Amino acid sequence: MIFLDVQYASQVTGLPSKQQFRSWLNAVLMDHNDDVEVVIRITDEQEMSELNRRYRQRQGTTNILSFPFEAPDQMPMSLLGDLVVCAPVVEREAMQQRKSLDAHWAHMIIHGALHLLGYDHIEDNEAKAMEKTEVDLLKSIGFPNPYERVDLHD
Repeated sequence: MIFLDVQYASQVTGLPSKQQFRSWLNAVLMDHNDDVEVVIRITDEQEMSELNRRYRQRQGTTNILSFPFEAPDQMPMSLLGDLVVCAPVVEREAMQQRKSLDAHWAHMIIHGALHLLGYDHIEDNEAKAMEKTEVDLLKSIGFPNPYERVDLHD
């Protein structure tokens, strides 16, 4: 079971519902046998920029940050970690990439949840494995491959 806390700390309207977030997390965690807790915080650019600077030493904002939780061995906990998503960046990227907003939100949540499970994309082989997993999970819930370029003639 997924215990989900969604914190809406953004001025953006029309954000995904807690139920949507849960369904996207379920796609990633359906084979995960343990109960897990996940916090999703939806922010605006100022907060995300500060988090990006503080935890990644990078200037500016980003679309999503994942903060996996590692409990000490003697203190098992069900907290998988936190996902912080910048709503204005996700909206802007969806428009620029000509993707539906729901598809891009689903991709961001799946991408972040995979990071919570230990996936990474620093090395090429890791990136390819993570990308394939993302594509497969998104396809399983009815979303297109987010890495395929869409050519729309205006």
